[in-house]
Amino acid sequence: MPGLTIGDDLSNLEVETTHGKMKLHDYVGHSYTILFSHPGDFTPVCTTELGMMVAYANKFGERGVKLLGLSCDDIHFHKEWIKDIEAYNNGHKVTYPIIADPKRELIKELNMVDPDEKDSSGQKVPSRALHIVGPDKKVYYNTDLNLNLLHLFSN
Repeated sequence: MPGLTIGDDLSNLEVETTHGKMKLHDYVGHSYTILFSHPGDFTPVCTTELGMMVAYANKFGERGVKLLGLSCDDIHFHKEWIKDIEAYNNGHKVTYPIIADPKRELIKELNMVDPDEKDSSGQKVPSRALHIVGPDKKVYYNTDLNLNLLHLFSN
């Protein structure tokens, strides 16, 4: 599958997020960043998984690690979804941005396309994937599995 993989440089794409427009390199800055994708807003599994990222956001922050989500829905849906995520996660607030990719261009460039799943209109959807991007903007790890990420950043 074409797209980003281990050792590649993260493209400095301009993305629209729940925190406004940003360039990916500016967001990563001098930190490690976990870029993770999910198939769609308001799905039970995605809501739970993003909620767990919310619950651990402070622990990642203590380790100098930033979080950045991505879903193929638009900003309006993301902002409504954030309310849902927070309601189901003991009031933990979503502090990290979530990228909107309604045209599904970013998921292709970032290699976060589910090879099998399609939505009701026949379009490919994002996979449950993640990339760990270093301060040098290189991809150091990518997977389509959920991990105990905090363990990777433990001292």
